[in-house]
Formats: sequence, C-alpha cells, structure tokens
Amino acid sequence: MRLEPGPPYLAVRDAVRELAQSTVRAHAEAVDRDHRFPYEAIAAARELDLMGILVPREFGGAGLDHLAFTICIEELARACASTSVIVDVHNSVASEPILLFGTDEQKRTWLPRLATGEVLGAFALTEPASGSDAASLRTSARRSGDEWVLRGTKVFVTNIGEAGLYLVFARTSREPRAAGVSAFLVPAGSEGLRVGQVFDKMGLHGSPTGELVLEDVRVPASALLHDEGRGFTVAMRALDSGRIGISGQALGIAKAALDDAVVGDGEWEQGAAFALADMATRLTAGRQLAYHAAALCAGGRPFTIEAAMAKLFCTDTAMALATEALQIAGPAGAIVGNPLERHFRDAKALQIYEGSNQVQRVVIARQLLG
Repeated sequence: MRLEPGPPYLAVRDAVRELAQSTVRAHAEAVDRDHRFPYEAIAAARELDLMGILVPREFGGAGLDHLAFTICIEELARACASTSVIVDVHNSVASEPILLFGTDEQKRTWLPRLATGEVLGAFALTEPASGSDAASLRTSARRSGDEWVLRGTKVFVTNIGEAGLYLVFARTSREPRAAGVSAFLVPAGSEGLRVGQVFDKMGLHGSPTGELVLEDVRVPASALLHDEGRGFTVAMRALDSGRIGISGQALGIAKAALDDAVVGDGEWEQGAAFALADMATRLTAGRQLAYHAAALCAGGRPFTIEAAMAKLFCTDTAMALATEALQIAGPAGAIVGNPLERHFRDAKALQIYEGSNQVQRVVIARQLLG
C-alpha cells in the first residue's frame, strides 16, 4: 500500500513549501555564490517554528513527528540545500538527543532555546583519525571535582561557529571503543572552546562545516548527557533518526533537479523524455522509503534498517537525478550560477555525511545477518 501523508501533514507541507519557495529560494543562489550563512532563511524558519519541529509544545516546540520533520526538510532542500542542512542537524542530531536522554533540568534549560532558534545546535562526533569508525574517538573527558574537563579536536562539525550549543562526544574511561564514550552538552562560550579551520567545501556553501577545538574545556557535572559510558548509545540513536532527515534533504535536491530539468527545454526527444520518466519514478520510490522509515520512528517502532535503506537509496537518487538533469541540460547546465550545477555539487555530500553510503550497506547487512 502506498504511504500517503494525511491532511495534517499536507497542511504542514504546504506551509513550509510556501515559505521555502518565497523566502528561502530567493537567497539560495547568493548563499551558494558568496559562501555565506543564510540568516534570512533561518529567521523565516524560526517564524514558522521549524527550529523546534520535534520538540514538544511544553518546551516551546512545534510538537510534530518524524514524518512531518522529513516533509519539512524535503521542502527546504528543494529551495536551498544549505538551509535544509542547518535546520536538519539542529533538529535531529543536536536537539532530539536532549529530548530523548536529557534530565528534566537539561530539557528545561536547553529545549525552549533550541526550539525557538535562539540557540543553534551542533553535533560533534567525528575526529581527524576516526572517520566513519566513530568508536575509536580520542577526545578525552576527565572528572575534576564537580566538573568535567574536555580535551581534543572534532572535525566536519555542521553549524560550526554559528552554534550556541555543541553535543560533544568524549572518552571518559579506558574501556575499549564504544564502552568508554560519554556525551556532553557544551555551550559555545565555554572557556577553551574555539573554532578551528572552517572548510571550503565543494557544495552546501551556506552550511558552515569545520573543526571544533577543545583545550581543557570545563563543564559542570550536569553537562553529562545520559549516563557515563552511554554516549555511543546517544550518538547511534541520533544518527539513526538523522538519516531520515538526510533522506528528506536528498528528496528535496532530487525534486529540484527534476523540476529544473523539465523547465529547461520545451521540446523533448524521446530519449530525454524517457530519462525524465525514470527520474520521476526513482524519486517516488525514494519518497516511499523515507516516509516509511519516518512513520516507523514516529510510531516508536524499530527503524534502524529502514532509515539506513532510505538514506542509501535517497542520497544515491539525488546524485543520480542531479547528474542526469545536468546531462540533459548540456553545457548550459554546467555554468556556475545555473541551479543544476549547484544541485550536482550539493547532492554529493549527502552520500558521505552522517554515515557514508558504504556504512549504510554495513548497517543493512548486519541487520540482515543478525
């Protein structure tokens, strides 16, 4: 049976689509060209409560579920991929872990500020030497009285420099691999915390990505998120639902590529028309996978393998459709400033971050093989 969102979800989609196509899209080309943070788009997202999509109303959020979240991210990505990444990371891997694992005090302190967008969140897991093997991280956290002292370097941190709160993962014991990892809520203004290199990326130019350096950063004992040594549980749960958001990003870029390819030429040879048909078919299949994973997550059911499948298929689809659209457009599509050229560059990153597609195949295979 085809999964079709009901009227409440369609109302959310229509509201976000109107915002995305009127305000967010208007700045997309300049944001990409100038490599600048999309302040106008994020301000508009705040007005529509998109910075607290998953946060319950009691904490000032929109109180929506993961299917609504996926739809929102898809519509934002269709207009501006950079904006969608910022909003996605803030909602999923930065804010949701506090909702799932935080103490009452942590929720009261941070969720209202995150939900309104007063504070932007970021997720700091990856390190220079760990890559996809996150369990081998080396950043340390040692107990000193009523404080934790963090030291190390994180890389490929989305929202770097703009975030007011970083979810940082560090090793708190000599237990091997995942067993020794804990999670911490680290405010951006903490002494010893600084932004290192900000990367000049191939795509997603409006989404700042870079290094976070922790030089004996002291945080109170209350900054520990979940139990000591359970940080890897926090990270993996965050990445599971985060992959649903990435699937939404991919769907949005893929839809934008298809839309721009259709607009690009009024007369179609049969081969190009067939290519468009294949693109639309693949996009529809990806949407069903993503919405299915989101519905499982929203219903509190297991969704790890479905999220991995959605992330794998949707991001490969985004890359395939961006490539095909560029091919159909010919030389004009490859000129800087053409949206097809931007879609092509933006799509590639989605196959790599929040678990490369090779990692998704490992996740799927492990689930299948027990």
